[in-house]
Amino acid sequence: MANITRFDPFNELVDDLFKGFLVRPLAVEGRVELPRMKVDVAEKNGAYVVTAEIPGVTKEDIQVTIDGAQVTLSADVKREKEVSKEERVLHTERTFGKVTRSFTLPQELDEAKAEARYHDGVLELTLPKKQAAAQKRITIQ
Repeated sequence: MANITRFDPFNELVDDLFKGFLVRPLAVEGRVELPRMKVDVAEKNGAYVVTAEIPGVTKEDIQVTIDGAQVTLSADVKREKEVSKEERVLHTERTFGKVTRSFTLPQELDEAKAEARYHDGVLELTLPKKQAAAQKRITIQ
Protein backbone atom coordinates (compact mmCIF):
# COMPACT_ATOMS: atom_id res chain seq x y z
CA MET A 1 0.00 0.00 0.00
CA ALA A 2 1.35 3.45 -0.93
CA ASN A 3 2.03 6.09 1.69
CA ILE A 4 -0.15 9.14 1.29
CA THR A 5 1.10 12.42 2.67
CA ARG A 6 -0.79 15.64 2.94
CA PHE A 7 0.53 18.52 0.77
CA ASP A 8 1.82 21.36 2.93
CA PRO A 9 3.10 24.31 0.83
CA PHE A 10 4.64 26.04 3.87
CA ASN A 11 6.67 22.95 4.74
CA GLU A 12 7.97 22.73 1.16
CA LEU A 13 8.91 26.42 1.22
CA VAL A 14 10.88 25.96 4.45
CA ASP A 15 12.57 22.82 3.07
CA ASP A 16 13.59 24.71 -0.09
CA LEU A 17 14.87 27.62 2.00
CA PHE A 18 17.16 25.43 4.09
CA LYS A 19 18.18 23.05 1.32
CA GLY A 20 21.93 23.39 1.04
CA PHE A 21 22.08 25.74 4.04
CA LEU A 22 24.98 23.85 5.62
CA VAL A 23 26.58 22.94 2.30
CA ARG A 24 27.55 25.83 0.05
CA PRO A 25 27.25 24.68 -3.57
CA LEU A 26 29.67 25.77 -6.27
CA ALA A 27 26.88 26.40 -8.75
CA VAL A 28 23.31 27.35 -7.95
CA GLU A 29 20.75 26.82 -10.70
CA GLY A 30 23.30 27.09 -13.49
CA ARG A 31 25.13 30.10 -12.07
CA VAL A 32 28.79 29.66 -11.24
CA GLU A 33 29.84 31.18 -7.94
CA LEU A 34 32.81 33.47 -8.44
CA PRO A 35 35.65 33.37 -5.94
CA ARG A 36 35.53 36.17 -3.40
CA MET A 37 38.44 37.36 -1.32
CA LYS A 38 37.59 37.14 2.38
CA VAL A 39 38.65 40.28 4.26
CA ASP A 40 38.68 41.32 7.94
CA VAL A 41 39.22 44.96 8.98
CA ALA A 42 40.22 46.07 12.49
CA GLU A 43 41.35 49.35 14.01
CA LYS A 44 44.51 49.47 16.15
CA ASN A 45 46.87 52.27 17.29
CA GLY A 46 45.67 54.88 14.79
CA ALA A 47 45.74 52.47 11.84
CA TYR A 48 43.46 50.03 10.07
CA VAL A 49 44.64 46.42 10.00
CA VAL A 50 43.29 44.52 7.00
CA THR A 51 43.64 40.74 6.83
CA ALA A 52 42.77 39.04 3.53
CA GLU A 53 42.79 35.35 2.62
CA ILE A 54 44.47 34.90 -0.76
CA PRO A 55 45.65 31.27 -0.89
CA GLY A 56 47.55 29.76 -3.78
CA VAL A 57 49.36 32.87 -5.01
CA THR A 58 52.83 34.31 -4.62
CA LYS A 59 53.40 37.78 -3.19
CA GLU A 60 54.55 38.91 -6.65
CA ASP A 61 51.04 38.16 -7.99
CA ILE A 62 49.30 40.46 -5.46
CA GLN A 63 48.67 44.17 -6.03
CA VAL A 64 47.50 46.64 -3.37
CA THR A 65 46.31 50.11 -4.40
CA ILE A 66 45.38 52.92 -2.02
CA ASP A 67 43.50 56.02 -3.20
CA GLY A 68 42.43 58.27 -0.33
CA ALA A 69 40.26 55.99 1.81
CA GLN A 70 39.68 53.37 -0.91
CA VAL A 71 41.72 50.16 -0.87
CA THR A 72 41.85 47.76 -3.82
CA LEU A 73 43.35 44.28 -3.51
CA SER A 74 43.87 42.14 -6.59
CA ALA A 75 45.63 38.86 -7.20
CA ASP A 76 46.34 36.64 -10.17
CA VAL A 77 45.53 33.04 -9.19
CA LYS A 78 47.38 30.78 -11.62
CA ARG A 79 46.53 27.22 -12.54
CA GLU A 80 49.11 24.79 -11.13
CA LYS A 81 49.46 22.87 -14.36
CA GLU A 82 47.90 22.73 -17.76
CA VAL A 83 45.63 19.81 -18.56
CA SER A 84 47.27 17.49 -21.08
CA LYS A 85 45.42 15.94 -24.01
CA GLU A 86 45.67 12.51 -22.37
CA GLU A 87 44.15 13.77 -19.12
CA ARG A 88 40.42 14.21 -18.60
CA VAL A 89 39.24 16.35 -15.68
CA LEU A 90 36.26 14.73 -13.98
CA HIS A 91 35.58 17.37 -11.34
CA THR A 92 37.22 20.64 -10.32
CA GLU A 93 36.29 23.25 -7.73
CA ARG A 94 39.48 25.28 -7.66
CA THR A 95 39.32 28.49 -9.61
CA PHE A 96 41.98 30.53 -11.33
CA GLY A 97 42.17 33.95 -12.89
CA LYS A 98 42.12 37.48 -11.51
CA VAL A 99 40.29 38.19 -8.26
CA THR A 100 39.74 41.77 -7.03
CA ARG A 101 38.24 43.29 -3.90
CA SER A 102 37.72 47.02 -3.25
CA PHE A 103 36.39 48.73 -0.15
CA THR A 104 36.33 52.20 1.36
CA LEU A 105 37.49 52.83 4.92
CA PRO A 106 35.99 55.58 7.11
CA GLN A 107 39.10 57.79 7.03
CA GLU A 108 41.79 58.65 4.45
CA LEU A 109 45.00 56.66 4.62
CA ASP A 110 48.67 57.66 4.73
CA GLU A 111 49.90 55.74 1.68
CA ALA A 112 53.57 56.48 2.44
CA LYS A 113 53.41 54.65 5.79
CA ALA A 114 51.34 51.66 4.64
CA GLU A 115 52.87 48.21 5.13
CA ALA A 116 52.00 44.80 3.66
CA ARG A 117 53.03 41.27 4.65
CA TYR A 118 52.06 37.97 2.98
CA HIS A 119 52.55 34.62 4.69
CA ASP A 120 50.81 31.23 4.33
CA GLY A 121 48.07 32.56 2.05
CA VAL A 122 47.18 35.51 4.28
CA LEU A 123 47.85 39.14 3.34
CA GLU A 124 48.06 41.57 6.26
CA LEU A 125 48.02 45.31 5.66
CA THR A 126 48.74 47.99 8.24
CA LEU A 127 47.21 51.20 6.91
CA PRO A 128 47.89 54.27 9.10
CA LYS A 129 45.21 56.95 9.10
CA LYS A 130 46.17 60.25 7.51
CA GLN A 131 46.51 63.05 10.05
CA ALA A 132 43.91 65.76 9.66
CA ALA A 133 45.29 68.92 8.11
CA ALA A 134 45.90 71.73 10.59
CA GLN A 135 43.33 74.49 10.52
CA LYS A 136 44.48 77.71 8.92
CA ARG A 137 43.11 81.04 9.98
CA ILE A 138 42.49 83.42 7.13
CA THR A 139 42.91 87.16 7.62
CA ILE A 140 40.01 89.18 6.30
CA GLN A 141 41.07 92.18 4.23
